[in-house]
Amino acid sequence: MHDFLKANRAELIARCRVKVAQRAPPGMPENELEHGITVFLEQLIKTLQVEQTAHPMLSRKVSGPTGGGKPALSEIGESAAQHGKELLLHGFTVEEVVHDYGDLCQAITDLAFEQGATIEIDEFRTLNRCLDNAIANAVTEFGYQHDFVVADRQADALNERLGFFAHELRNLLCTATLALSVIKQGNVGLSGATGAVLDRALIGLANLIDRSLAEVRMTAGMPLQNRLFSLANFIAELKLSASLEAQAKGCALTVSAVDPLLAIDADRDLLLSAVGNLLQNAFKFTHAHSEVTLNAYAVADRILIDVEDHCGGLPPGDAEKMFLPFTQSGEDKSGLGLGLSISRRSVEANDGILSVRNVPDTGCVFTIDLPRHSLPIPSSATGAPSDRLVALD
Repeated sequence: MHDFLKANRAELIARCRVKVAQRAPPGMPENELEHGITVFLEQLIKTLQVEQTAHPMLSRKVSGPTGGGKPALSEIGESAAQHGKELLLHGFTVEEVVHDYGDLCQAITDLAFEQGATIEIDEFRTLNRCLDNAIANAVTEFGYQHDFVVADRQADALNERLGFFAHELRNLLCTATLALSVIKQGNVGLSGATGAVLDRALIGLANLIDRSLAEVRMTAGMPLQNRLFSLANFIAELKLSASLEAQAKGCALTVSAVDPLLAIDADRDLLLSAVGNLLQNAFKFTHAHSEVTLNAYAVADRILIDVEDHCGGLPPGDAEKMFLPFTQSGEDKSGLGLGLSISRRSVEANDGILSVRNVPDTGCVFTIDLPRHSLPIPSSATGAPSDRLVALD
């Protein structure tokens, strides 16, 4: 068999290259990888030659023992491991690693059949042993390298996010510290401009921490804490905190009246963070001395919460890109670019939908769409038991 392989070496390699090229990712060089089939074919020939000598077991130094072994124990193991690494770097999948060696086996059997060449049973067993060890080592190394790549990417992403968070936290804390230091000197009061700076910094810190906690809950997959709560009370709580942001920004906040019977069945903290992020985003981009509006109302079996600003309208492009993590489309690049992404995930976790509508030359409207519920109807008003619940979803 080794004479057959040496005589047909070029033809076998050419057939394998054709098959590899059909699976290769775009931009893959035509030349075979350094530790690929060419090297394996030479090692297979060497193994077969040694097995024809008086010391056939020495071939294991080239091919490795039956059943596999560590890459360092054989020449095939070492080169196959390098080949697995190369295939990963060039964008191949683990399935293609296996196919790469299977191509040579098929090429050998096809060509032997075409030429009427005979392959002895022992020689075929040697071929299978070499292929088995090569595939095992290549796939193992491919897996190791793939894990390293994934771990590196995750570490880089985590470091980037922590870096952004620490940067924003430091800036807000520094601003608050400086403002407090000036106020402590007694030259300015809390009600003046310096007090407003302190207010803005503290509000920013609270929003940053709330947003980060919401992201941690979403990422960790913590179970939702659903409960039925009043939409009116929910909006009233948001109005209280948003009023401080409106004062700090120097713009008006308008909040609509809410039907006292409307209710939401959701994780209140996540939803509070989601709407809070939308309001913070609105105050950040709305024009100075303009208006931010918070509306909550029911349409059929849905409850809608709108946050509208006067930012001048969305920039050209796909509005959906605004919801991607670390995306900032406005001129103000402060913040992490995570607020809208976290808001959408929080809303969707509560069976809701978060969308945006552009109002050209005016602003934009973010809408949270949730299932509609109603609070228990008081027994004094209906004569019904106080625990009666009307649910429209």
